[in-house]
Amino acid sequence: MTGADVRDLDPGDGRSSTPSAARVPAWRQTTSRSVAGLPALEPPRQLALDWPEVAEHLREGVVVCGPDGTVRHVSPVAQRLLPEVVVGGTLAAVEQLASLDPHLRHHGRWLRVRRVPLSAGRSCWYVEDVSDRERRSEELAAERSRSAFLTMVGDKLGNPLHPDRAAAAVVRLAVPTLAEVAVLVLAPRSGRARWWRASRAGDETPTVDRGVIAATALPPAIAESLRGNHPHAVDWLVEQVVEAGWLPGVSATEVAARLVSLPGRDAPAGVLLVARGTGGWYGEDDLDLVRAFAARAGAALTTALLYREQAEVADMLQASLLPVEPAAAPGVEWGTAYRPAQAGLRIGGDFYGSHRLPDGGSVFFLGDVSGKGVEAAVFTGQLRQCLHALHRVEQQPAKLLRLLNDALLETTLAHGQGRFATMVLGVVRPHRDGGLGLTLAGGGHLPPLVLRSSGEVEQLPLNGMLIGVVPDPRIGQVSTRLAPGETCLLYSDGVTEARGGRRGEELLGTDRLVQALTGCHRMPAPALAERIEQVTCDWLAQRDHDDIAVLALRATGVANRPQRHLHAVPTVTGPDPEGATTR
Repeated sequence: MTGADVRDLDPGDGRSSTPSAARVPAWRQTTSRSVAGLPALEPPRQLALDWPEVAEHLREGVVVCGPDGTVRHVSPVAQRLLPEVVVGGTLAAVEQLASLDPHLRHHGRWLRVRRVPLSAGRSCWYVEDVSDRERRSEELAAERSRSAFLTMVGDKLGNPLHPDRAAAAVVRLAVPTLAEVAVLVLAPRSGRARWWRASRAGDETPTVDRGVIAATALPPAIAESLRGNHPHAVDWLVEQVVEAGWLPGVSATEVAARLVSLPGRDAPAGVLLVARGTGGWYGEDDLDLVRAFAARAGAALTTALLYREQAEVADMLQASLLPVEPAAAPGVEWGTAYRPAQAGLRIGGDFYGSHRLPDGGSVFFLGDVSGKGVEAAVFTGQLRQCLHALHRVEQQPAKLLRLLNDALLETTLAHGQGRFATMVLGVVRPHRDGGLGLTLAGGGHLPPLVLRSSGEVEQLPLNGMLIGVVPDPRIGQVSTRLAPGETCLLYSDGVTEARGGRRGEELLGTDRLVQALTGCHRMPAPALAERIEQVTCDWLAQRDHDDIAVLALRATGVANRPQRHLHAVPTVTGPDPEGATTR
């Protein structure tokens, strides 16, 4: 059978046209004869006779139309998909729909229609039900959209480590994908709960506002969710949030709302309220997306809250480890400067401070412990606590340093640490003439410098051994006097060992420091300490450096001494109550 023969078949009426003799193939003319002794072949069955039975089992429905567009045959599948199409009718409606889109929605089904022209002006329409395929495509597209949204949410919420910024990001991301209005309420702290709300009007960018509400004034549904319960489908949820003022300008009959908890460590980190207007009902797929969003939002908020707690603890610990400004003392002006090696930590191994003595004097100190960073700062805190206790039982500088050495040895041996420190410790007492008497003890630290009133810079001959290394170290001690206007300067090796210069390898050294101090004897103590820090930083030129600490004490003179309790009695001229005259 040739292609022409197939085209001549007319499945519409079950009959077949007789081909012309010129078009009969040679093999058909010999079908009744035996060839080479083989049995004769039976004539082939007429395909047209079996057409209705074949078309009935095709996956696609088949509609055959004549040249005039009249329907000649409708297969059972096509009859089920297109019930309005009957033999003898037309396909005008289907042709019009198919010309617009080969995928058409018809009687609740998605149909794919294609037309194949036949001979003699006839045509065959194939109709296939692709509803399952379209549904799977829509589900796949929706799942891809949800996955892309959740991926974007994870990326956006992975950045903010501040609870306020994370909360604002949560409600901003929820609109408009999940809701027209989203409200986030964090777990209460100190009896008050903070909330954030994002809303959008039309196609505008969502606006975010925030507020604080007393924990006792929270809507009952919110309070229940914060306790770990999940009243997300309660009928009175909308009324509660409308009454709370979180959905302004919206009546309870126009809103569909849901509530989900944001998981935290031990309890929910907060509650997320999502609301849509009329026609925005939340289906099960929507709720699954809201829950997945809430899980990511809860993780981000929990991380941000944990980071804030750790930051608060770190700030408190850093504040306790930072050098304390010296206590005010009669006749003494203090000046300090401090720059840790790791600026982000704000703490280091250098320290300074002072303690008042009962006789009006002060114990002052500046030192440097081994190491940098947190470990050095912790050791510094231990050393300062030891000094705070020991100065109450001993005020003689050399003896006080030896007591401190014994305490540090005991501490380091108990903890298996090899820590040590260098230190200058002194006692200052005011004189009647406005000067200051200094007694200083050295434990392996750089000797102090004194700026005399003549402008000369004097280096005190103070030496000694490290603190915390051997049981009975050699401690040096020296005494000096500061006249009014003179200054004693203590500094750490972060100043003299600062590397800079043309190649960044030269040490600042004591000579350059003394040169920088020449002519600065009239400077107040705070300005002098600041100058040393500035000179050091200029030499470093933003290179890495060790901890830098400076402590300056200046004799202020008689004018700044506090007045004593005895005062001169002024002379009064005039009659006394008994008539006598007094002068």
